[in-house]
Amino acid sequence: MNSFQKFKQLHQSTKPFLLGNIWDVNSAKVFEANGYQAIGVSSQALSNAMGYDDGENLPFDVLLSVAKRVVQVVNIPFSVDMEGGYSRSIDGILENISKLHDAGVVGLNLEDTIPAATRELQPIAGFQKILVAVADYISRNNLQMFLNIRTDVFLLGMPTALSETLTRIKSYESLGADGIFVPCITNSADIASVVKATSLPINVMCMPNLPGFHALERLGVKRISMGPFLFNKVYQQAGQLAKTVMDDANFSSMFS
Repeated sequence: MNSFQKFKQLHQSTKPFLLGNIWDVNSAKVFEANGYQAIGVSSQALSNAMGYDDGENLPFDVLLSVAKRVVQVVNIPFSVDMEGGYSRSIDGILENISKLHDAGVVGLNLEDTIPAATRELQPIAGFQKILVAVADYISRNNLQMFLNIRTDVFLLGMPTALSETLTRIKSYESLGADGIFVPCITNSADIASVVKATSLPINVMCMPNLPGFHALERLGVKRISMGPFLFNKVYQQAGQLAKTVMDDANFSSMFS
């Protein structure tokens, strides 16, 4: 079983799998060493780690370089968050997908918002054209890539978040998505409605009020992402430790 087949199989288990969201090559190795079955880029964490704001401000060549090195050093499936595709043209998105495939990436997140100073939800008809082109390109070229479509209605806090999400995921399923990612959904009833609305595996993300993993399993969720939260916690603790060293005028805190 190759890496793509392993990744696809993870989405078909009755128990949801936890995706370790990386921000560099070493964090990928940490997740693998601690028993994670798959990893994926957090666009925000990687961008921030490299000194960029989230929202496709990180140069695609940097993302590609990190992806190539991660594939070289870990032996678990690796997925990449493409945000809006790192291009506003379909041809540009397809070119980027081809490069990631050649690097050994087996999964993609593609979102239905346009990253900008203010994140904009794309009209469903416009995003449908992108999805059709991407799914057709993957199929026509026999690319082994799991296409996880992220819909950002809950992330944007829209008052009609559930109904709009249901409309979108039914459309995305019919147009070639392999999975659906709904970040910022936390209400159990909403999650259950989303799971029941599609035969595709549902992916949710770490949030303060997200139900525990056992509850998510009962709701039918298949994939749980960390987003940037572990990265944020690591660097919060690093900042606290750096301050302690300065305040104590010694390195004892480094060894306690």
